[in-house]
Amino acid sequence: MQLHDVWFVLIAFLWTGYFFLEGFDFGIGVLTKLLARDRRERRVLINTIGPVWDGNEVWLISAAGATFAAFPEWYATLFSGFYLPLLVILVCLIVRGVAFEYRHKRPEERWQRNWEQAIFWASLVPAVLWGVVFGNIVRGVPIDAHKEYVGTLLDLFNPYALLGGLVTLTLFTFHGAVFASLKTVGDIRGRARKLATVLGLVSAVLVVGFLGWTQVDQGDGTSLIAVIVAVVALVAALVANARGREGWAFAFSGIAIAAAVTMLFLTLFPNVMPSTLNESWSLTVSNASSSPYTLKIMTWGAGIAAPLVMLYQAWTYWVFRKRIGTQHIAESH
Repeated sequence: MQLHDVWFVLIAFLWTGYFFLEGFDFGIGVLTKLLARDRRERRVLINTIGPVWDGNEVWLISAAGATFAAFPEWYATLFSGFYLPLLVILVCLIVRGVAFEYRHKRPEERWQRNWEQAIFWASLVPAVLWGVVFGNIVRGVPIDAHKEYVGTLLDLFNPYALLGGLVTLTLFTFHGAVFASLKTVGDIRGRARKLATVLGLVSAVLVVGFLGWTQVDQGDGTSLIAVIVAVVALVAALVANARGREGWAFAFSGIAIAAAVTMLFLTLFPNVMPSTLNESWSLTVSNASSSPYTLKIMTWGAGIAAPLVMLYQAWTYWVFRKRIGTQHIAESH
């Protein structure tokens, strides 16, 4: 295995970690409308991710930065061809972060309601668009001989990619509902478990359809194993949720997300962005990568920094591991 192969695996790992962690963040944001009944319950949900949401986004920064440094041609084609969807995602992440920080700055109901609307939409839209983006990366897009995207915005919203968007939305919201049941007490905990059952069943149908479509078009024996793991983990999450084993349900829903993302990267390799115009014009791990010296320096840096970041984030989750409920929320918030 050469260094560009290693960095493909590392980038796949970073995206998997991002969707595992930010997935329930997005899910909680969507659930502020679907699950919470009043302002205090919305505050409970927001507080479940309050200490960790910004740390979860470090995985996105790392994935984008690693792509830029290890595969500059991939980064350039991706961010130019997918400019508008990625810009919308970026704006949503900025608005969402501001909303978390500003919502409680003033007690007026209108002020808080507006920021809560921002949290909902800035969570829902990226949850859909990430599925659209990765659906197109795996399916392939019009790339010419100069490694440039020559399609239009409408080309990105094809049936396969839109199905991918529905998969990420429902799967992340299910993941968020399981996380909410794990982190809360009282009535909201029971309702989160019930809603998780519904969301999990919908997710299972969509996941089977999307991954099955991908497997038929581009899969092999290895990717089939990932599909099976994703489906089995999703079923196990539903069973654990029904039995009130919330920790296991969260672990299995996370495994389902990780297996689904892994399956997409397995079907993608050795390409990083397939061309639908001519297979020889596709971006691959070899023709889109940086020099071996650059990859070597990056490998040493990542080997030192990555474990430290992961240990710190694990410590953060341990410190803020306790459940919360409406009794912990002041009336004015």
